[in-house]
Amino acid sequence: MTEVYIAGIAMTVFGRHPERTLDDLAGEALRGALTDAGCTSDDLGAAYYAGVTNGPLQGQLAIPGQVVLSRIGVEGIPIFNVENACASGSTAVHLAIQSLRAGNTDVALALGAEKMNIADRPRALALFEAGWDVARADANYETLMCLGSGVTPPEGSESERPYSRFMSVYAALSRHHMATWGTTPRQIAAVSAKNHQHSVHNPYSQFRTPYTVEEILAAPPITYPLTLPMCAPMSDGAAAVVLSTEDGLARIAADRSRAVRVAASVVRSFTHRTAEEFGQSVGRLAALQAYDAARLGPDDMDVAEVHDASAMGEIIQAENLGLAPVGDGGAAAERGDFTIGGRIPINPSGGLESKGHPLGATGIGQLFELTTQLRGEAGPRQVDGARCAVQENGGGLIGVEEASVAVHVLVKP
Repeated sequence: MTEVYIAGIAMTVFGRHPERTLDDLAGEALRGALTDAGCTSDDLGAAYYAGVTNGPLQGQLAIPGQVVLSRIGVEGIPIFNVENACASGSTAVHLAIQSLRAGNTDVALALGAEKMNIADRPRALALFEAGWDVARADANYETLMCLGSGVTPPEGSESERPYSRFMSVYAALSRHHMATWGTTPRQIAAVSAKNHQHSVHNPYSQFRTPYTVEEILAAPPITYPLTLPMCAPMSDGAAAVVLSTEDGLARIAADRSRAVRVAASVVRSFTHRTAEEFGQSVGRLAALQAYDAARLGPDDMDVAEVHDASAMGEIIQAENLGLAPVGDGGAAAERGDFTIGGRIPINPSGGLESKGHPLGATGIGQLFELTTQLRGEAGPRQVDGARCAVQENGGGLIGVEEASVAVHVLVKP
């Protein structure tokens, strides 16, 4: 199989950027990735643009990639628009890799960009209502809510402010995990506190304020057991990656010492399973497929970035990736296993809870962190001796799980 490498990668600071346009953010990410790879836009043979909000929030339907990329200097090559909910960026990377392996080009771009913070906040929140089967949304929501029936939320644990119903779903999944495995709110808070502490050392993070477990538990509630710091914010931002084959690296004269090999790239979709069939979850199946393709296993991983739209998401995905036994993710977090310096550091970037979550840019932002780690360039948040890394990025909901999950395994050559 053709080997594929990350030749260059970059991201903007994620956060609220009312003074910046989508083109401005995308342009910064593109220029950074091209500079990092040591090439120009003329060297690109194909581009994959990931964006979810262009249509509903900016009104740019149908050809957002062509519009945005042409404004920042990429035109004339095949440009593909990718929308796959929160997994859009990782899916764009996956498709770029397929193009390289098929021999269609030797250098390809994947870029994700979003402007989620608009004056009409209810309109922005309504965007998330499209992340499941809209014809069955209410029925699907009720099914998911039933998962949390084993735990009674205490009085005063529901926010009076509006938020995405996806947070209610994450809360129900949290309560299901609590009822099934004995996971505690304190363990979930330990994930959030760890991520906010990691983000202090990440200059690209939306939030850089540390929290203790006690402060997380005492923070304003969203819906039990989730509090505000446990949940990802709405974010603006962009991230871009230049991917290449061996021939592409030679053609653009990239610095081989900083090229990171993509050992596996997997995208899978949901199946109609029950909530009790943990071994059949789309995240678990995608992880097994990725490990098999990379000829590596979870014990080989030195660092991970996972989709923690809520702190509970990290626990679930750590278990799916085999980084903790099923049911032990909460206890592992409380022990410090997922902290930098622990057994398997997860989300050294701060994760979606702290770094931010600009949908189409999120997955590429995760890969930026892992590439930085494998290059040994992460500074105070560096994981010592990191050589193998795994990324998980999910999107949407159907049934009792994500509609789509992407898993990438990266290896330092």
